[in-house]
Amino acid sequence: MVDLSESGAVSPGHGRHGQGSGNNGRKTSKKSRTRRGKRGRRRRNKKNNRNNKTPPPYFPPEAEEGNIEYKLKLVNPTQYRFEHLATQLKWRLQEGRGEAVYQIGVEDNGLLVGLTEADMKASLKTLKRMAEKVGADITLLREREVDYDLDRNTRKIAEVLVRKVPDDQQFLDLRVAVLGNVDSGKSTLLGVLTQGELDNGRGRARLNLFRHLHEIQTGRTSSISFEILGFNSKGEVVNYSESRTAEEICESSSKMITFIDLAGHHKYLKTTIFGLTSYCPDFAMLVVSANTGIAGTTREHLGLAMALKVPIFIVVSKVDLCSRGTVERTVRQLERVLKQPGCNKVPMVVSNPDDAVTAAQQFTQSACITPIFTLSSVSGESLDLLKVFLNILPPLSNSKEQEELMQQLTEFQVDEIYSVPDVGTVVGGTLYSGVCREGERLVVGPTDEGRFLHLKVGSIQRNRSACRVLRAGQAATLALGNFDRSLLRKGMVMVSPKMNPTICCQFEAAIVLLFHAKTFRRGSQVTVHVGNVRQTAIVECLHGKDELRTGERAVVRFRFIKHPEYLRLGAKLLFREGVTKGIGHVTRLLPPSQNQNHNQNQNHNQNLQGH
Repeated sequence: MVDLSESGAVSPGHGRHGQGSGNNGRKTSKKSRTRRGKRGRRRRNKKNNRNNKTPPPYFPPEAEEGNIEYKLKLVNPTQYRFEHLATQLKWRLQEGRGEAVYQIGVEDNGLLVGLTEADMKASLKTLKRMAEKVGADITLLREREVDYDLDRNTRKIAEVLVRKVPDDQQFLDLRVAVLGNVDSGKSTLLGVLTQGELDNGRGRARLNLFRHLHEIQTGRTSSISFEILGFNSKGEVVNYSESRTAEEICESSSKMITFIDLAGHHKYLKTTIFGLTSYCPDFAMLVVSANTGIAGTTREHLGLAMALKVPIFIVVSKVDLCSRGTVERTVRQLERVLKQPGCNKVPMVVSNPDDAVTAAQQFTQSACITPIFTLSSVSGESLDLLKVFLNILPPLSNSKEQEELMQQLTEFQVDEIYSVPDVGTVVGGTLYSGVCREGERLVVGPTDEGRFLHLKVGSIQRNRSACRVLRAGQAATLALGNFDRSLLRKGMVMVSPKMNPTICCQFEAAIVLLFHAKTFRRGSQVTVHVGNVRQTAIVECLHGKDELRTGERAVVRFRFIKHPEYLRLGAKLLFREGVTKGIGHVTRLLPPSQNQNHNQNQNHNQNLQGH
């Protein structure tokens, strides 16, 4: 066998030389094998290059539902075809709650074919006519060349945003909670975005956002304030510049971003948590100062947003104060934190408009994508990229989910209470479900005794402008006329009298303990946040366990110490006390009658044990 393999290794033309001198034969054979191998590889590569062209790029196949539509081309359609296309556009706009994205030059299966310049121009002209028919405008987001085949002419695909012109105040409203450490530039950034003027480097832009004198004096936010930024149907920014009022911004905007400016200082943490749980933000914007990096409450705010499953994007501010190396170091620090096992996020640094468009679309489609912007509120560097991102950012819920919520009975969360001269008592909050109209009769509660009181809604305002109808998911203020303000408190709900709302003093929740210095056991007191409810509760019992340590899970029964509350099954729960923190969801409600029976049974058992 050895002889055969050796003779097989020698080429036929060099047989004799191989026999005469074994070493030379082997050397010659090895060289020739190497040369033949190289020549063979070259020939195979050339053949492969001729036969196997680079495979064409693909998008995911077009979905039947949603607001994204693929169109290969829209060149000179017949009248019947045009009517069909306009109806299809109307459906996509309805799915996107007033917004749709058209990919021109793409087949339904996602293949990027591309169009010539003439066909693309004709297709965009047809799309513009379709948009005008349904009362919308189009904005070209980007054009890309499809050059996967070198033999063909240059072809392009276009991405177009179609947005409805606002009518009857039904603009798309997205809420963005603004988080970050103290002095990271949150209020200044919001001031620049909403006022339309750059900061002077000493905090001039934030002065209009503060609500209290001590905030102006210290430069630190201690309360929750709201700021609005609008985009019209063509994607242009609409803000307070050019002496616009809030009413004018609402009237000319097709899309509204409501920023919820939260406190960064640790001593105002309960206010920040209340803003995250009560105001139901769609997204969270974490602002990090480039010169200090991840410091103070930054990690805590990131953890809170992730615990409440709020999609988060990051803005690195104050890049004008430090060198490029310092900014890159801060970005690398953020990337390390986001990639850690606890976060499992995929950071995406946005450096050009194309990145901003991609980030906005992938941000809502994938829960792990986290866009990172680096900008300056003083020089205005990369501020436009953030505006492009906010302009394209789609809503999380589609029209079907919105319709389902609107079919339910009315439920309005009371977050703020005011007394307004010549108007009376006013409550602010979010409509969780149903529809609320002027003159509607509701019940509000629970009071300290667990009762619900009848009232009538006078007038409604959204973003400081009058509104006749309030729909599920929208935030507004309701005037209640002469209703006694002392009977109201934060955490109450206003519901339809048909609902027959249930209240509880005790409830059970499946929790996980995020951190505790010692152990978590029966008798522990914690501050519980469930939606707009914030109250101290006592741990009555831990099912199946005597105590909990960091990272452990259990079903726990809590008891409110002051008054009963209205809770929903499945509602997210967050509790804290000092350094103790935990999250979970409500699994069972115990009505007051069951609470009394349970307490009597406990007392009876304790008496028996005593005897």
